Amino acid sequence: MEKTWRWFGRKDKITLAMLRQIGVEGIVTAFHDVPNGEVWSLESIKGMKEYIEAAGLRWSVVESLPVCEAIKYAGSDRDRLITNYMQSLANLGKAGVRTVCYNFMPVIDWIRTDLSYPWPDGTSSLYFSKIRFAYFDLRILKREHAEKDYTEEELMEVEKLASRITEEEELELIDAVIVKTQGFVNGNIREGEDAPVPLFRKLLSLYEGVDRTALRENMRYFLAAVMPVCEEYGIDMCVHPDDPPFQMLGLPRIVSGEEDIAWLLNAVDNPHNGLTFCAGSLSANVHNDTRELARRFVGRTRFVHLRSTEALPGGDFIESTHLSGRGHLIELIRIFESTNPNLPMRVDHGRTMLGDEKLGYNPGYSFHGRMLALAQVEGMMTVVQDELRNK
Repeated sequence: MEKTWRWFGRKDKITLAMLRQIGVEGIVTAFHDVPNGEVWSLESIKGMKEYIEAAGLRWSVVESLPVCEAIKYAGSDRDRLITNYMQSLANLGKAGVRTVCYNFMPVIDWIRTDLSYPWPDGTSSLYFSKIRFAYFDLRILKREHAEKDYTEEELMEVEKLASRITEEEELELIDAVIVKTQGFVNGNIREGEDAPVPLFRKLLSLYEGVDRTALRENMRYFLAAVMPVCEEYGIDMCVHPDDPPFQMLGLPRIVSGEEDIAWLLNAVDNPHNGLTFCAGSLSANVHNDTRELARRFVGRTRFVHLRSTEALPGGDFIESTHLSGRGHLIELIRIFESTNPNLPMRVDHGRTMLGDEKLGYNPGYSFHGRMLALAQVEGMMTVVQDELRNK
């Protein structure tokens, strides 16, 4: 697999020269400064591609070309937005960038309740607490009928948390759930927003009446529209699984497990309609076995995210090391290397360590933590490649 790295553009504190030194081969990036729904110009794409290539690397994957909310909930301007999306795809294809990762999650791109959960060794990682999230939903967001989504035991635990949580902790929870994990990836809520909670409520209200069936149909409509452009320019669209892969905030989730993935690949049965196999997202659902999913969908996988999670009691999960957890990364590497080699792969959500916390990196995207993860994954890849040669 090609060793790639998610890089946040020329302003990223992690430079391309640094990435070249640690063995990165391909870059995964996007134009995070372009508002969602606007066309990515051919000139800007060529400029970015040339900048990356001048550093001895290649632009391997776009992550992400965001799908606007109005496309997901079928707003009045979705056809215009899809037309813009198709033009951006065409411009990418003309420039020779032909793998596009995207997601179809309503409003939220990914959710964690703690961005720096401490480990005994002094490092930290991302963490999801079901009870802290329920507190956010019930007590901060105050979503109507939210209590129906939680058990009596969970509601009791929320009451206990309410008796001890501080105002500072509440602000940190808001920052984690709807600001820091969202602003740098999907642009719905930017860091520094004066009133993120009311804005978030407004975004949720756009999906009133949009159930699982409707969201699926909207996804099918979108994919059917963009496939002709993908065929013309040889572009692979690869959807990222829901993160976490279960229903939250009353919103439908349609890319959470085996049945969902099979549906979306069959709904628009085209080889350019593919999957980003994110082992971390999929492993956060105890009903998913990443090894079985990889065996079934390896032929339609176009991009791989290698990270792992550990499921904990009560619906919590934590980002584990890349050598442990429910991701079973070495088994996934065996499946992909033997069946669909040369896929772009990036490590994901590394620990915060060795001073990373002082440098203002995006949550989950530390330098030293991901460098360690890349070394671990490269070691596993070498073992698998030796096994295949010996066969």
